[in-house]
Amino acid sequence: MKRLDKKRLRRWLLLFFLSLAIPTAVLVQQSYSRLKWETFHRHRLMAEELTRRIDNQLIRLIDGEAERPFTDYAFLNVAGAPAANFLQRSPLSRYPVQAEIPGSIGYFQVDAAGRLSTPLLPEDIDKAGRYGLAERELSERAALENRIRQILSENRLVKNHTGVGAKKDRGKRAELAARQDKEMRENERDAVSFDRSVAGKLQQPAAAAPPAAGTGQAIFDELKKIAPAKGKQENALGRLEDIKLKQTFQKEAVPIRPEESVRKALKATPKKARTEQNVLPEPVRSTEAPAVAASEASGRPAAPAASAEAKTLRIRTFESAVDPFEFSQLDSGQFVLFRKVWLNGQRYIQGLLIEKDAFLQGTINAAFQETALSRMSDLLTVFQGNVLSAFAGRAPRGYLSSAAELEGELLYQDRLPDPFGDLQLVFSITQLPVGPGGWVIIWLSAVLSAVFLAGFYGMYRLGVGQIDLLNQQQNFVSAVSHELKTPLTSIRMYGEMLQAGWVDDGKKKAYYDFILDESERLTRLINNVLQLAKMTRNENKPSLQSLTVAELIDGIQSKISTQIERSGFRLTLSVDQDAAQAKLKVNPDWFVQIMINLVDNAIKFSAKADIKAVDVSCQRLSGGRIRFAVRDYGPGIAKDQLKKIFRLFYRAENELTRETVGTGIGLALAHQMTVGMNGRIDVINRDPGAEFRIDFPVDKTSENGGEIRRCRR
Repeated sequence: MKRLDKKRLRRWLLLFFLSLAIPTAVLVQQSYSRLKWETFHRHRLMAEELTRRIDNQLIRLIDGEAERPFTDYAFLNVAGAPAANFLQRSPLSRYPVQAEIPGSIGYFQVDAAGRLSTPLLPEDIDKAGRYGLAERELSERAALENRIRQILSENRLVKNHTGVGAKKDRGKRAELAARQDKEMRENERDAVSFDRSVAGKLQQPAAAAPPAAGTGQAIFDELKKIAPAKGKQENALGRLEDIKLKQTFQKEAVPIRPEESVRKALKATPKKARTEQNVLPEPVRSTEAPAVAASEASGRPAAPAASAEAKTLRIRTFESAVDPFEFSQLDSGQFVLFRKVWLNGQRYIQGLLIEKDAFLQGTINAAFQETALSRMSDLLTVFQGNVLSAFAGRAPRGYLSSAAELEGELLYQDRLPDPFGDLQLVFSITQLPVGPGGWVIIWLSAVLSAVFLAGFYGMYRLGVGQIDLLNQQQNFVSAVSHELKTPLTSIRMYGEMLQAGWVDDGKKKAYYDFILDESERLTRLINNVLQLAKMTRNENKPSLQSLTVAELIDGIQSKISTQIERSGFRLTLSVDQDAAQAKLKVNPDWFVQIMINLVDNAIKFSAKADIKAVDVSCQRLSGGRIRFAVRDYGPGIAKDQLKKIFRLFYRAENELTRETVGTGIGLALAHQMTVGMNGRIDVINRDPGAEFRIDFPVDKTSENGGEIRRCRR
């Protein structure tokens, strides 16, 4: 401590603090990172579980569609035994379209010649009334069929065939669709729109022969190989590789679980084609019309044949080969789910048009919003590398709309099962939830930081205090040595002069008085040092006596008056009448020493004042307290030192440059002794000078009254 200063203390404490703080911070950071990785892994498992749920839902939907026979894509089906020659409406002929796949627009079939048909309308539109189709419903069905035709033709999946029969049939269908479109405009209701341009194309005059079989289906063979045109995408989310997804937590390899490996293997296994037996009606010439089932909705009976020349049907059984469903996205944005069916050496395309947004909302986002992942992650739906949509549960709109919003940490990505293999789900995290364990680490870090900082500050303050105390003790030793050496030297000098007889009789009295004053000065100094030693060891407990204020003033008057007069000062002593007979419980020796120290301090620090006077007064305060005051007319005390002067060994002046004598323990002793007698000491600046005030509580047995004693010297 002797070689340690405040600057070195700060360096050592800072080094000690860093030696503890850095390892602790590393441990906390590692613990938090590990916990964050475990949280990431837990949410990754949640993403895997959600993907499995979506997979199972899509597989169930596809299996339901795959079980539909070839004949369901026609308007009429054979019901019961083939020999009964009884027909009924196909399950897919219901209107509105009832499909389990969300966003379904409608079913369609393309034959080997590229001709389009739907289960919405019979082949002979003129006889639609026989099947229970009202005119209004027939118009709505025609409008939906024309919408399907428009979407497929815009994406080059079907061609418009010409010919007298085709022209007449499509003209009738276009007329019905146009009538429905006009009625919707009149009633101002939203429904399936009908594109008149397509109707115009259907009514163009025939100019060429029908195309060769199979030429209208060629585009379906290339559909999976052609990515949708970028310019026709409905959003601008860009491509997956353009999104800056970080993979901080992906660097730690997570072993693939056995059940996950089996699931991925099943998803990668291609499905095989199947064969089925189909009972199909075949047109023949007959004089008798078969029975036809009426519409389920209308409940009307089947209508009889119009004439003996009407076409009738002959029921035959065929075997067909049905390929698995394929899934792709069209340039216009819709999805198409289709399969290839082989019948009598000819190929048919059967499928379903699906609205993209409704499909993604119903199959993916609906399941995503039900999980906790929606509150802390984004879900991207990617098709062939193009980001179709991005769902975010935390956003009010439910999805993101620009590539700039998609930056985050990659959580999990996987492809959907066939036939949706080109669809990919990508989960990204913007901020991992802290969780209960994380909050424990955060609070623990905060507590450790507070403990370290408080400990560092406390140790620094303790060290600074010890350094200051050591410096003050060294100054005290120097001051005591000086205070002892000076009077002893003077006493010895005057004593030797008197002993040698070098002083005449006229000066002897002055020499004796000087020796007496210096002896009293030494006595006060020694008493202060002894009193300090006792109070430091808590060995000196005061013995309190009940004395009147007048008795206390009489006890100090002779001692302080001699001290003041020999210093060339004037003493003013005043006691209020209300305070003179009040009794206080104090130690008289301690009280005398306190007053001597305060008077001695007033003399020392006002030695160069213009007014050389010390005022000692006593007055009674409200609340049953007596105040003693000692005032000088010196320069006063600086404001920043008013609370410091009662500290042990504290001196306002530097030891090397100070002009006043003293050891720095007088005021500290006065403070400790005052507090030891249940009193209170304070100091204020006056104009001019300073005033020390000591307050003691009045003894309960004291009596009011007395007289004013005023003494002026």
